[in-house]
Amino acid sequence: MNTKIRKKHPLLKIINATLIDLPTPSNISYWWNMGSLLGICLAFQIMTGLLLSMHYTPDMSTSFSTMSHIMRDVNMGWITRIIHANGASLFFFLIYIHIARNLFFSNYLNKLVWMSGIIILLIMMATAFMGYVLPWGQMSFWAATVITNLLSAIPYMGKLIVQWIWGGYSVSNPTLTRFFTMHFIMPFLILMMVIMHILFLHEKGSSNPLGLPNNTDKSPFHPYFSWKDLMGFMMITTLFMHLTLNMPFTLSDPENFNPANPLVTPVHIQPEWYFLYAYAILRSIPNKLGGVMALIMSIMVLMLNPLSKHKFKTLNLSPQNKIMIWSFFSTFLLLTWLGAQPVEPPYELISQLLTMTYFTLIIMFPL
Repeated sequence: MNTKIRKKHPLLKIINATLIDLPTPSNISYWWNMGSLLGICLAFQIMTGLLLSMHYTPDMSTSFSTMSHIMRDVNMGWITRIIHANGASLFFFLIYIHIARNLFFSNYLNKLVWMSGIIILLIMMATAFMGYVLPWGQMSFWAATVITNLLSAIPYMGKLIVQWIWGGYSVSNPTLTRFFTMHFIMPFLILMMVIMHILFLHEKGSSNPLGLPNNTDKSPFHPYFSWKDLMGFMMITTLFMHLTLNMPFTLSDPENFNPANPLVTPVHIQPEWYFLYAYAILRSIPNKLGGVMALIMSIMVLMLNPLSKHKFKTLNLSPQNKIMIWSFFSTFLLLTWLGAQPVEPPYELISQLLTMTYFTLIIMFPL
Protein backbone atom coordinates (compact mmCIF):
# COMPACT_ATOMS: atom_id res chain seq x y z
CA MET A 1 0.00 0.00 0.00
CA ASN A 2 1.63 3.26 -1.11
CA THR A 3 1.60 6.51 0.87
CA LYS A 4 -1.21 8.16 -1.13
CA ILE A 5 -3.61 5.22 -0.64
CA ARG A 6 -2.67 5.01 3.04
CA LYS A 7 -3.54 8.68 3.55
CA LYS A 8 -6.86 8.44 1.72
CA HIS A 9 -8.19 5.21 3.22
CA PRO A 10 -11.13 6.12 5.60
CA LEU A 11 -10.31 3.44 8.20
CA LEU A 12 -6.69 4.53 8.39
CA LYS A 13 -7.80 8.14 8.74
CA ILE A 14 -9.99 7.20 11.73
CA ILE A 15 -7.13 5.23 13.36
CA ASN A 16 -4.76 8.11 12.69
CA ALA A 17 -7.16 10.67 14.21
CA THR A 18 -8.16 8.61 17.27
CA LEU A 19 -5.04 6.64 18.18
CA ILE A 20 -1.98 8.30 16.67
CA ASP A 21 -2.26 12.07 16.14
CA LEU A 22 -5.00 12.70 18.73
CA PRO A 23 -4.03 15.91 20.61
CA THR A 24 -3.76 14.88 24.27
CA PRO A 25 -3.01 17.13 27.28
CA SER A 26 0.65 16.69 28.19
CA ASN A 27 0.04 16.62 31.96
CA ILE A 28 -2.41 13.71 32.25
CA SER A 29 -1.37 11.04 34.77
CA TYR A 30 -1.83 7.26 35.06
CA TRP A 31 -5.36 7.88 36.38
CA TRP A 32 -6.29 8.61 32.75
CA ASN A 33 -5.32 5.02 31.80
CA MET A 34 -8.60 3.53 33.05
CA GLY A 35 -10.55 4.26 29.86
CA SER A 36 -8.22 2.25 27.60
CA LEU A 37 -8.00 -0.54 30.19
CA LEU A 38 -11.81 -0.73 30.34
CA GLY A 39 -11.94 -1.00 26.54
CA ILE A 40 -9.48 -3.92 26.59
CA CYS A 41 -11.40 -5.51 29.46
CA LEU A 42 -14.69 -5.27 27.49
CA ALA A 43 -13.03 -6.93 24.47
CA PHE A 44 -11.78 -9.82 26.65
CA GLN A 45 -15.20 -10.24 28.30
CA ILE A 46 -16.94 -10.43 24.91
CA MET A 47 -14.38 -12.93 23.52
CA THR A 48 -14.42 -15.23 26.56
CA GLY A 49 -18.24 -14.93 26.77
CA LEU A 50 -18.63 -16.02 23.14
CA LEU A 51 -16.38 -19.05 23.75
CA LEU A 52 -18.34 -20.02 26.89
CA SER A 53 -21.72 -19.61 25.14
CA MET A 54 -20.70 -22.35 22.69
CA HIS A 55 -20.70 -24.89 25.53
CA TYR A 56 -23.32 -23.49 27.91
CA THR A 57 -26.91 -24.79 28.07
CA PRO A 58 -29.54 -22.47 29.65
CA ASP A 59 -31.55 -25.26 31.27
CA MET A 60 -32.27 -25.82 34.99
CA SER A 61 -31.44 -29.51 34.83
CA THR A 62 -28.12 -29.18 32.97
CA SER A 63 -26.70 -25.65 33.46
CA PHE A 64 -24.81 -26.48 36.69
CA SER A 65 -23.32 -29.66 35.18
CA THR A 66 -22.47 -27.63 32.04
CA MET A 67 -20.19 -25.46 34.16
CA SER A 68 -18.40 -28.58 35.43
CA HIS A 69 -18.13 -29.80 31.83
CA ILE A 70 -16.54 -26.49 30.76
CA MET A 71 -14.10 -26.59 33.69
CA ARG A 72 -13.12 -30.26 33.33
CA ASP A 73 -13.61 -31.42 29.73
CA VAL A 74 -13.46 -28.43 27.36
CA ASN A 75 -9.97 -27.63 26.08
CA MET A 76 -8.78 -24.52 28.00
CA GLY A 77 -12.34 -24.17 29.34
CA TRP A 78 -11.17 -23.72 32.93
CA ILE A 79 -9.05 -20.65 32.15
CA THR A 80 -11.75 -19.18 29.87
CA ARG A 81 -14.39 -19.46 32.60
CA ILE A 82 -12.12 -18.12 35.37
CA ILE A 83 -10.99 -15.14 33.22
CA HIS A 84 -14.64 -14.36 32.39
CA ALA A 85 -15.79 -14.62 36.03
CA ASN A 86 -12.89 -12.63 37.51
CA GLY A 87 -12.90 -10.29 34.50
CA ALA A 88 -16.28 -8.96 35.69
CA SER A 89 -14.66 -8.03 39.03
CA LEU A 90 -11.74 -6.36 37.22
CA PHE A 91 -14.22 -4.48 35.00
CA PHE A 92 -16.08 -3.02 37.99
CA PHE A 93 -12.85 -2.32 39.89
CA LEU A 94 -11.55 -0.26 36.94
CA ILE A 95 -14.87 1.50 36.30
CA TYR A 96 -15.16 2.55 39.96
CA ILE A 97 -11.63 4.02 39.76
CA HIS A 98 -12.61 5.69 36.46
CA ILE A 99 -15.70 7.28 38.06
CA ALA A 100 -13.72 8.27 41.19
CA ARG A 101 -11.11 10.05 39.05
CA ASN A 102 -13.84 11.89 37.12
CA LEU A 103 -15.49 12.97 40.38
CA PHE A 104 -12.19 14.09 41.87
CA PHE A 105 -11.19 16.19 38.84
CA SER A 106 -14.75 17.43 38.04
CA ASN A 107 -14.75 15.78 34.61
CA TYR A 108 -18.53 15.44 34.88
CA LEU A 109 -18.75 19.03 33.58
CA ASN A 110 -18.55 17.43 30.10
CA LYS A 111 -22.25 16.51 30.21
CA LEU A 112 -22.62 14.13 27.23
CA VAL A 113 -19.54 12.09 28.18
CA TRP A 114 -20.67 11.82 31.82
CA MET A 115 -24.30 10.88 31.00
CA SER A 116 -23.27 8.23 28.45
CA GLY A 117 -20.83 6.83 31.06
CA ILE A 118 -23.59 6.49 33.68
CA ILE A 119 -25.81 4.69 31.13
CA ILE A 120 -22.90 2.29 30.41
CA LEU A 121 -22.60 1.63 34.17
CA LEU A 122 -26.33 0.84 34.46
CA ILE A 123 -26.24 -1.60 31.51
CA MET A 124 -23.06 -3.17 32.94
CA MET A 125 -24.76 -3.77 36.31
CA ALA A 126 -27.73 -5.46 34.62
CA THR A 127 -25.39 -7.60 32.47
CA ALA A 128 -23.27 -8.65 35.46
CA PHE A 129 -26.33 -9.57 37.52
CA MET A 130 -27.77 -11.76 34.74
CA GLY A 131 -24.38 -13.39 34.21
CA TYR A 132 -24.14 -14.22 37.93
CA VAL A 133 -27.41 -16.19 37.69
CA LEU A 134 -26.29 -18.40 34.77
CA PRO A 135 -24.08 -20.95 36.64
CA TRP A 136 -27.29 -21.91 38.55
CA GLY A 137 -25.53 -22.44 41.83
CA GLN A 138 -27.23 -21.95 45.20
CA MET A 139 -26.30 -18.27 45.54
CA SER A 140 -27.08 -17.60 41.85
CA PHE A 141 -30.62 -18.92 42.26
CA TRP A 142 -31.35 -17.01 45.48
CA ALA A 143 -29.77 -13.78 44.16
CA ALA A 144 -32.12 -14.01 41.16
CA THR A 145 -35.09 -14.66 43.46
CA VAL A 146 -34.32 -11.77 45.84
CA ILE A 147 -33.42 -9.15 43.20
CA THR A 148 -36.31 -9.89 40.82
CA ASN A 149 -38.70 -9.89 43.80
CA LEU A 150 -37.76 -6.26 44.45
CA LEU A 151 -39.83 -5.29 41.39
CA SER A 152 -42.96 -6.47 43.25
CA ALA A 153 -42.64 -3.23 45.27
CA ILE A 154 -43.85 -1.27 42.21
CA PRO A 155 -47.45 -0.20 42.97
CA TYR A 156 -50.28 -1.97 41.08
CA MET A 157 -48.12 -3.62 38.38
CA GLY A 158 -45.32 -5.06 40.55
CA LYS A 159 -46.45 -8.69 40.83
CA LEU A 160 -47.40 -8.89 37.14
CA ILE A 161 -43.97 -7.53 36.11
CA VAL A 162 -42.19 -10.09 38.33
CA GLN A 163 -44.24 -12.98 36.90
CA TRP A 164 -43.57 -11.72 33.37
CA ILE A 165 -39.79 -11.65 34.02
CA TRP A 166 -39.90 -15.10 35.65
CA GLY A 167 -42.03 -16.55 32.86
CA GLY A 168 -44.08 -18.27 35.57
CA TYR A 169 -44.72 -18.17 39.30
CA SER A 170 -41.13 -18.69 40.43
CA VAL A 171 -37.55 -18.42 39.16
CA SER A 172 -37.43 -21.34 36.73
CA ASN A 173 -36.40 -22.48 33.25
CA PRO A 174 -37.89 -19.55 31.29
CA THR A 175 -36.12 -17.13 33.68
CA LEU A 176 -32.75 -18.78 33.03
CA THR A 177 -33.29 -18.75 29.24
CA ARG A 178 -34.26 -15.06 29.28
CA PHE A 179 -31.31 -14.10 31.46
CA PHE A 180 -28.92 -15.97 29.15
CA THR A 181 -30.38 -14.21 26.08
CA MET A 182 -30.13 -10.76 27.69
CA HIS A 183 -26.64 -11.47 29.06
CA PHE A 184 -25.52 -12.36 25.52
CA ILE A 185 -27.06 -9.27 23.83
CA MET A 186 -26.23 -6.57 26.40
CA PRO A 187 -22.40 -6.52 25.93
CA PHE A 188 -22.96 -5.46 22.30
CA LEU A 189 -25.23 -2.68 23.57
CA ILE A 190 -22.40 -1.67 25.96
CA LEU A 191 -19.99 -1.70 23.00
CA MET A 192 -22.29 0.65 21.04
CA MET A 193 -22.55 3.00 24.05
CA VAL A 194 -18.75 2.91 24.52
CA ILE A 195 -18.27 4.04 20.89
CA MET A 196 -20.68 6.94 21.54
CA HIS A 197 -18.85 7.71 24.80
CA ILE A 198 -15.51 7.94 22.95
CA LEU A 199 -17.04 10.09 20.18
CA PHE A 200 -18.42 12.54 22.76
CA LEU A 201 -15.03 12.59 24.52
CA HIS A 202 -13.06 13.29 21.31
CA GLU A 203 -15.45 16.08 20.39
CA LYS A 204 -13.95 18.29 23.11
CA GLY A 205 -10.82 16.31 23.94
CA SER A 206 -9.57 14.74 27.17
CA SER A 207 -9.61 16.66 30.43
CA ASN A 208 -6.46 17.32 32.47
CA PRO A 209 -5.54 17.41 36.19
CA LEU A 210 -5.41 21.23 36.30
CA GLY A 211 -8.89 21.53 34.79
CA LEU A 212 -7.74 24.07 32.19
CA PRO A 213 -10.67 24.57 29.77
CA ASN A 214 -8.60 25.60 26.73
CA ASN A 215 -5.39 23.73 27.37
CA THR A 216 -3.03 24.33 24.44
CA ASP A 217 -0.18 22.25 25.87
CA LYS A 218 -0.94 19.03 23.98
CA SER A 219 1.10 16.19 22.52
CA PRO A 220 0.27 13.45 19.98
CA PHE A 221 -1.28 10.37 21.59
CA HIS A 222 1.37 8.09 20.04
CA PRO A 223 4.05 7.38 21.19
CA TYR A 224 3.79 9.30 24.52
CA PHE A 225 0.46 8.04 25.86
CA SER A 226 0.24 4.74 23.98
CA TRP A 227 3.37 3.62 25.88
CA LYS A 228 1.86 4.91 29.12
CA ASP A 229 -1.32 2.88 28.40
CA LEU A 230 0.82 -0.18 27.63
CA MET A 231 2.58 0.19 30.98
CA GLY A 232 -0.78 0.34 32.81
CA PHE A 233 -2.03 -2.66 30.83
CA MET A 234 1.03 -4.74 31.80
CA MET A 235 0.65 -3.87 35.50
CA ILE A 236 -3.08 -4.69 35.60
CA THR A 237 -2.58 -7.89 33.54
CA THR A 238 0.15 -9.09 35.92
CA LEU A 239 -2.09 -8.56 38.98
CA PHE A 240 -5.11 -10.07 37.23
CA MET A 241 -3.24 -13.21 36.11
CA HIS A 242 -1.85 -13.62 39.64
CA LEU A 243 -5.43 -13.59 40.96
CA THR A 244 -6.73 -15.83 38.16
CA LEU A 245 -4.03 -18.50 38.36
CA ASN A 246 -3.22 -18.52 42.11
CA MET A 247 -6.53 -17.50 43.75
CA PRO A 248 -9.20 -18.17 41.09
CA PHE A 249 -12.20 -18.47 43.43
CA THR A 250 -11.27 -15.87 46.08
CA LEU A 251 -14.03 -13.51 44.89
CA SER A 252 -16.62 -16.28 44.44
CA ASP A 253 -19.24 -17.26 47.03
CA PRO A 254 -18.70 -20.81 48.43
CA GLU A 255 -22.49 -21.40 48.25
CA ASN A 256 -22.27 -21.26 44.46
CA PHE A 257 -20.37 -24.55 44.41
CA ASN A 258 -23.67 -26.23 45.35
CA PRO A 259 -26.42 -26.77 42.75
CA ALA A 260 -29.46 -24.47 43.08
CA ASN A 261 -31.96 -25.77 45.64
CA PRO A 262 -35.24 -23.82 45.98
CA LEU A 263 -36.02 -25.66 49.25
CA VAL A 264 -32.91 -24.52 51.15
CA THR A 265 -32.32 -20.80 51.73
CA PRO A 266 -28.66 -19.78 52.33
CA VAL A 267 -27.99 -18.31 55.79
CA HIS A 268 -26.69 -15.05 54.36
CA ILE A 269 -27.71 -14.03 50.82
CA GLN A 270 -25.41 -11.44 49.30
CA PRO A 271 -24.40 -10.33 45.78
CA GLU A 272 -20.91 -10.05 44.31
CA TRP A 273 -18.56 -7.54 46.01
CA TYR A 274 -19.14 -4.83 43.38
CA PHE A 275 -22.85 -4.62 44.27
CA LEU A 276 -22.41 -4.67 48.05
CA TYR A 277 -22.60 -0.87 48.55
CA ALA A 278 -25.96 -0.77 46.70
CA TYR A 279 -27.15 -3.85 48.65
CA ALA A 280 -26.26 -2.12 51.96
CA ILE A 281 -28.30 0.94 50.87
CA LEU A 282 -31.24 -1.32 49.90
CA ARG A 283 -31.24 -3.12 53.27
CA SER A 284 -30.86 0.07 55.31
CA ILE A 285 -34.37 1.26 54.35
CA PRO A 286 -37.09 -0.63 56.33
CA ASN A 287 -39.76 0.01 53.66
CA LYS A 288 -39.53 -2.26 50.57
CA LEU A 289 -40.49 0.38 47.98
CA GLY A 290 -38.26 2.95 49.73
CA GLY A 291 -35.34 0.51 49.62
CA VAL A 292 -35.82 -0.13 45.89
CA MET A 293 -36.02 3.61 45.18
CA ALA A 294 -32.85 4.22 47.22
CA LEU A 295 -31.10 1.40 45.31
CA ILE A 296 -31.99 2.95 41.93
CA MET A 297 -31.16 6.48 43.09
CA SER A 298 -27.73 5.39 44.38
CA ILE A 299 -26.68 5.33 40.69
CA MET A 300 -29.14 7.78 39.10
CA VAL A 301 -28.18 10.54 41.58
CA LEU A 302 -24.79 10.74 39.81
CA MET A 303 -26.62 12.38 36.90
CA LEU A 304 -27.01 15.51 39.07
CA ASN A 305 -23.28 16.19 38.94
CA PRO A 306 -23.22 18.02 35.56
CA LEU A 307 -25.49 20.67 37.16
CA SER A 308 -22.45 21.78 39.17
CA LYS A 309 -21.95 25.53 39.58
CA HIS A 310 -18.72 25.59 41.65
CA LYS A 311 -16.20 28.24 40.64
CA PHE A 312 -13.25 25.86 40.23
CA LYS A 313 -12.93 23.83 37.03
CA THR A 314 -11.54 20.95 39.08
CA LEU A 315 -12.17 19.79 42.65
CA ASN A 316 -8.43 19.27 42.94
CA LEU A 317 -8.05 23.05 43.45
CA SER A 318 -10.71 23.35 46.18
CA PRO A 319 -9.76 22.12 49.69
CA GLN A 320 -13.42 22.11 50.80
CA ASN A 321 -14.48 19.89 47.89
CA LYS A 322 -11.39 17.71 48.39
CA ILE A 323 -12.54 16.85 51.94
CA MET A 324 -16.04 16.16 50.61
CA ILE A 325 -14.85 13.86 47.82
CA TRP A 326 -12.60 11.80 50.14
CA SER A 327 -15.49 11.52 52.61
CA PHE A 328 -17.63 10.16 49.76
CA PHE A 329 -14.98 7.57 48.80
CA SER A 330 -14.71 6.46 52.45
CA THR A 331 -18.52 6.18 52.70
CA PHE A 332 -18.58 4.03 49.52
CA LEU A 333 -15.94 1.63 50.91
CA LEU A 334 -17.69 1.36 54.29
CA LEU A 335 -21.04 0.62 52.60
CA THR A 336 -19.30 -2.11 50.55
CA TRP A 337 -18.07 -3.67 53.80
CA LEU A 338 -21.50 -3.35 55.46
CA GLY A 339 -23.21 -5.06 52.51
CA ALA A 340 -21.38 -8.28 53.45
CA GLN A 341 -22.41 -8.08 57.13
CA PRO A 342 -25.61 -9.65 58.60
CA VAL A 343 -28.71 -7.48 59.13
CA GLU A 344 -28.34 -7.00 62.89
CA PRO A 345 -27.17 -4.29 65.33
CA PRO A 346 -24.92 -2.33 65.07
CA TYR A 347 -24.64 -2.84 61.27
CA GLU A 348 -28.24 -1.74 60.63
CA LEU A 349 -27.81 1.67 62.27
CA ILE A 350 -24.39 2.27 60.68
CA SER A 351 -25.83 1.40 57.24
CA GLN A 352 -28.66 3.91 57.70
CA LEU A 353 -26.27 6.67 58.79
CA LEU A 354 -23.87 5.99 55.91
CA THR A 355 -26.74 5.85 53.38
CA MET A 356 -27.80 9.35 54.45
CA THR A 357 -24.14 10.49 54.22
CA TYR A 358 -23.80 8.94 50.73
CA PHE A 359 -26.78 10.84 49.30
CA THR A 360 -25.98 14.07 51.16
CA LEU A 361 -22.44 14.21 49.79
CA ILE A 362 -23.51 13.49 46.19
CA ILE A 363 -26.24 16.13 46.31
CA MET A 364 -23.73 18.64 47.73
CA PHE A 365 -21.29 18.18 44.79
CA PRO A 366 -23.23 20.45 42.39
CA LEU A 367 -23.59 23.23 45.00
